[in-house]
Amino acid sequence: MSNETMLTRRGLFMKLAILFNGLVGIALAVPIVQFLLSSITRGRANAYLSWVSLGPVTKFPEGETRLATFRNAYVTPTDGKTADTACWVRRIEGEQFQVFAINCMHLGCPVRWFPQSGLFMCPCHGGVYYRDGSRASGPPERALVEYPWKVQNGQITIQAGELPTPGASAALVRGTPPCA
Repeated sequence: MSNETMLTRRGLFMKLAILFNGLVGIALAVPIVQFLLSSITRGRANAYLSWVSLGPVTKFPEGETRLATFRNAYVTPTDGKTADTACWVRRIEGEQFQVFAINCMHLGCPVRWFPQSGLFMCPCHGGVYYRDGSRASGPPERALVEYPWKVQNGQITIQAGELPTPGASAALVRGTPPCA
């Protein structure tokens, strides 16, 4: 064997190190690429914009506020029961509704409806809201978030994929500027 074709110990370890580093690089790149392409490969690119049914309009009597649950359209198999989300549906009259996120605007605790007083109350820090979702008292600085809703084929549906936040989409529903 000539000196040029002979593999030295240092050369062997160098080639093994390059091979090992390449395998580690591929192992790290696969989940990153899967994450970047997940919205395309799962076909859920616009799932947060989809409309979710809460049930028939007849399920919500006029002048009453009822708790409803829905399965979030933007869900993964590992979400389990956490994808089942609650909301408060207030039927004002006819086909006029208000659909509120269940979260208090202070720290996100679930608010409860008390029909005797006509108030939503937060058990965490005493936040209180009127029946129309506006702030009554306590630490929350803004009204309950309203989901966009529509009635289709006798079913009330909401656009519930986005998380309820006091940003621009919440202001569009109420017609008021955010944080007002």
